[in-house]
Amino acid sequence: MKPDFRKIANHFRFDGQFAGVSSYGDGHIHDTYAARFRNPDGSPHRYLLQRINTNVFKNPLELMQNIERVTEHLQRKIAAAGGDPTRETLTLIPTTESGFLYQTVEGDYWRAFLFIEDARTFNNPVNSKHIYSAARTLGIFQKNLADFPAEALHETIPNFHHTQKRFETFIKAVELDSHNRASQVKDEIHFVQSRSDETSILTDLLARGELPLRITHNDTKLNNVLIDDKSGEGICLIDLDTVMPGLSLYDFGEAVRAGAALAAEDETELSKAGFSLEIFEQLARGYLEAAQDFLTPTEIEYLPFAAQLMTFEDGMRFLTDYLSGDVYFKIQREHHNLDRCRTQFRMVLALETRYDEMKAIIRKYSHGT
Repeated sequence: MKPDFRKIANHFRFDGQFAGVSSYGDGHIHDTYAARFRNPDGSPHRYLLQRINTNVFKNPLELMQNIERVTEHLQRKIAAAGGDPTRETLTLIPTTESGFLYQTVEGDYWRAFLFIEDARTFNNPVNSKHIYSAARTLGIFQKNLADFPAEALHETIPNFHHTQKRFETFIKAVELDSHNRASQVKDEIHFVQSRSDETSILTDLLARGELPLRITHNDTKLNNVLIDDKSGEGICLIDLDTVMPGLSLYDFGEAVRAGAALAAEDETELSKAGFSLEIFEQLARGYLEAAQDFLTPTEIEYLPFAAQLMTFEDGMRFLTDYLSGDVYFKIQREHHNLDRCRTQFRMVLALETRYDEMKAIIRKYSHGT
């Protein structure tokens, strides 16, 4: 049933007169709309209106508490630095009752944000400045949250980047072999098993107190960085649903996995898959320019490994889903998750080959040269 947008809008403290909505963006989780309003002088302005996917996020109240706490903290930091809090982070719109979450009689949960105009996201980088600026935006985001207490946030998706637990889930999927696919992917299974010792490296460092628990975004793809139309520079990180306690390394590693890949995530011609050292250098330069002052030496040391581990983890998750019958990731064709897995593993091999070169790049920019 089509939502009654006018009725939903009446439950938020929007300014102006409601003028309609239109579908917005290409996200795969929530239903997102641009809600149009008219000011008293007739000029238009917009808000983002979203219906939360409760199949993915089981506790929308905790989800919204996280976003509220993080954005309020970021707004204070941005204002203190002389920036624009309404543009450099998301701004939640309160409901007319209380809080920032409205539940309809049908049980749907809705939220709203101020629309940031004259900016956009990109699925693919435009140029090297774009890559550098997106990574710098990530570094600024983490820096502004470095003094935020991790225990103040909920874990919206438990063990989201806990690679060892992902490995344990993978092993169970291999043993169960619910769709009789394990015999078809022996090489891929061996690829994972031969790297099992690597899965606990970061979590072991965390457990020993050698890595700090931080507030992290956990989904640092390029298209989650809003880019200013005029300057071409990063403004802020969006899609804060997975902001929760984690490791800074997860965010940098995921940015490299998504941003420095030579091929699409589901490329079927594996000869095209791989890793761009040039893009890695721009990512490292932008990120460290903003983040190196608060990162510990151990965090900086493990940045190349994090890129390798996050790529490996994603490939392992795709393989796990393939073995389990494609129950988590949406597929558009037969063997889609297997194609995704193989592309990630090919990138892992490229990362392993150029590991020493990545370490040299990190040394170069962490010393400010």
